[in-house]
Amino acid sequence: MIHYVQHNKILTPTMPNTNLLSLITQLRSIADTGLLYAKNEYDIERYQELQHLSTKMFDEVSGYGAETINLLFPQATDYPTAKADLRGILLSPDNKILLARESGDGKWSLPGGWGDIGYTPKETIVKEFWEETGLQVTADRLLAVFDKKMHPHPPQPFYVYKMVFYCKAITTEINKGFDVLDVQYFDINNLPPLSEDRILKSQIELLYQKIITNDISVWAD
Repeated sequence: MIHYVQHNKILTPTMPNTNLLSLITQLRSIADTGLLYAKNEYDIERYQELQHLSTKMFDEVSGYGAETINLLFPQATDYPTAKADLRGILLSPDNKILLARESGDGKWSLPGGWGDIGYTPKETIVKEFWEETGLQVTADRLLAVFDKKMHPHPPQPFYVYKMVFYCKAITTEINKGFDVLDVQYFDINNLPPLSEDRILKSQIELLYQKIITNDISVWAD
């Protein structure tokens, strides 16, 4: 799997045309894949041209400049694939939802993050909960697999699948991690401002409804 360099900057929600951004990202992926397997100079030159054009198009959409874009998309060394964002939803005994306040934007999200090499999805969720909230949990079952392009997230350069697990608490004492600002439970009807690059209100509502109604099917886009 390709692993892109993580960068402190993120694309702003004001960036227009999510569909266009998705097409540009696909174009860049085709160019990267072509350069991995091209054998003759003619093909290499054409794929390099596609790569250059995708960078220029990305700059037109984002205004980030070629240098920053190339940091976001280093030269691929393996077949480009979607990134996996793993999240967990945990309810209190009175059915409030545990959220962590992100240090990056000061808004709230379900605990979780990028999938880690060497960890199963469930192991990643258990680790992220411990690191962010101080809680020991079990990742009980998979609730949903979201393709971010199918939901109104702010645009971003990566193609992302989001997997969300229903978690159950083993311990109850919250000790927030160093990389989050706060950890609290919230009523489904009184959610705080959400970090919409990470999770949307509509997604939390869907997940919550599946838990409350004991719907054991997995939502998949």
